Amino acid sequence: MAESAAVEFRIDRRSGVSTYLQIVQQTKQALRLGVLEPGDRLPTAREVVEATAINPNTVLKAYRELEREGLVEGRRGLGTFVRRTLGSAAVTTDPPLRAELTEWMRSARTAGLEKDDVSALFTDVLDSTFKGDQHS
Repeated sequence: MAESAAVEFRIDRRSGVSTYLQIVQQTKQALRLGVLEPGDRLPTAREVVEATAINPNTVLKAYRELEREGLVEGRRGLGTFVRRTLGSAAVTTDPPLRAELTEWMRSARTAGLEKDDVSALFTDVLDSTFKGDQHS
């Protein structure tokens, strides 16, 4: 049986985002960054429940949504496996770009920005950069 991929779900109960949607979003992020690749097994519902103390039906709802989108597939008795990735090669193979972003984040922290400030600024720039782009 395949090993579970190195993805650990972190649930933020204060975020205002539903728990199942947080699992969907974190799985998609792992797919984009190359943390999850086709053939990898997602943690079982039991493993996620033990790590996060959420309802097993919430995990199953998230996995069903990912399956509906064609990203994963459930294999009876074996688990849930990644079918396809979302990442582009540039995301996973461009260390200089990641280094630049990391340096920018350090500068933002040094300037006194909190995580929510950085997120708001990043989202604003992202939205204005991709304005009208149908692929965002």
